[in-house]
Amino acid sequence: MDDYARQATRLEAIGGHFDKWLLGAAVALASLGVVMVASSSIALTQNPFHYLTRHLVFIGIGVGLAWLVTRVELRDIEKRNHLLLLGCFALLVVVFIPGLGSSVNGARRWINLGISKFQTVEAVKVLYIVWLSSYLVRFRDEVNATWPAMLKPVFVVGVLVVLLLLQPDFGSSSLLLGITTCMLVLGGAQMKRILLPALVMVVALGLLVYFEPYRMRRITSFMDPWEDQLGSGYQLTNALMAIGRGEWTGVGLGASIQKLNYLPEAHTDFIFSVMAEELGFVGVCVIVGLYTLLVGRALWLGMHCIQMRRHFAGYIAFGIALWIGLQTFVSIGVNLGILPTKGLTLPLISSGGSSVMMTCVAMGLLLRVSYEYNRAVRRQEVRDDIEPQVEVADEPVAMPQPVSVTAIAAAAQDSAARGASRMRQRIEPTFGGLA
Repeated sequence: MDDYARQATRLEAIGGHFDKWLLGAAVALASLGVVMVASSSIALTQNPFHYLTRHLVFIGIGVGLAWLVTRVELRDIEKRNHLLLLGCFALLVVVFIPGLGSSVNGARRWINLGISKFQTVEAVKVLYIVWLSSYLVRFRDEVNATWPAMLKPVFVVGVLVVLLLLQPDFGSSSLLLGITTCMLVLGGAQMKRILLPALVMVVALGLLVYFEPYRMRRITSFMDPWEDQLGSGYQLTNALMAIGRGEWTGVGLGASIQKLNYLPEAHTDFIFSVMAEELGFVGVCVIVGLYTLLVGRALWLGMHCIQMRRHFAGYIAFGIALWIGLQTFVSIGVNLGILPTKGLTLPLISSGGSSVMMTCVAMGLLLRVSYEYNRAVRRQEVRDDIEPQVEVADEPVAMPQPVSVTAIAAAAQDSAARGASRMRQRIEPTFGGLA
């Protein structure tokens, strides 16, 4: 008995390590963001370091929150899944409360915290991904086999999207719908069942664009921005000119011309264009490579967590990877003119307090997932080394009794009568043939 107690103590004492590739990619992107925010915002105010100082403060707060998240066990977070969902609805409703909600350019997306404003949807992205991950764990078999289990997350995200469209925030609405669809597929939902609700949502969003004049102008201006260069196509044409000026190696750090009050939102939505102008095609390839490393490593981590039957951790990694990947794709696509203009920042790089802080929290969650995965792997290795050394007392071993064919048939009939055959075998997500 003492040997077993010592072995259990030894296993419990084994910790894990954070994934160096995830941490390195996140730190590199955040460091690049500090440099580019300083460069792109230098001419926006009388104090050339105003936005840089704010950005550094928010990064500091975000790093502190990320550190706190890395100290929390994922199982403790999973237990509070219902509170996370209530938090999503509360954060999207509170912006409509007079005195708390704040309106900027006709959109009510912020709450006033006194010293700063906080965009609540950034926190909703993190909370929703964690809740959806816990839901897929609790109903992973039913999501694959029944309509109600699959449609419940669709209904939840539908309500969240309605609240977002009332603000209005079309970009975040599309992002949440994309994350939900992809996570349901990874969670085992059948594609033929996903297609119908996805098609309905796409048609609904298309109608919202068609019947809203300012959204329709964005679509038409994105298709030919040069037709109204000084009007609806002003942002995109200046962004394309900035990218074109960068050529292969860029004009040099700090030497951008388009950021000098020509390109609107140069330090937030269109910071990629400034980077392309100053760092050129080579710099852009490095940036895209860092995002590819971050998202690819998160997907790799999620896949290996699923293989170890750590589904909650795996789905969190999948969800954050989808969020960062989709938002990066949309932000870069808007700057390149391949997507209509959306108010989405470039994760970890663009200036924006709410986005920076909550992206740091998401990175903290990813690092926690990597820590627990590494800890589980190390404990399994030690367990495999210990088990062959355990001395087993000489006791008679009960031999398995033969089972008759009649008993097997009776058990199968009983299972069918209870409806167990309705559930299909669990379908795990796969990438490139890995299972």
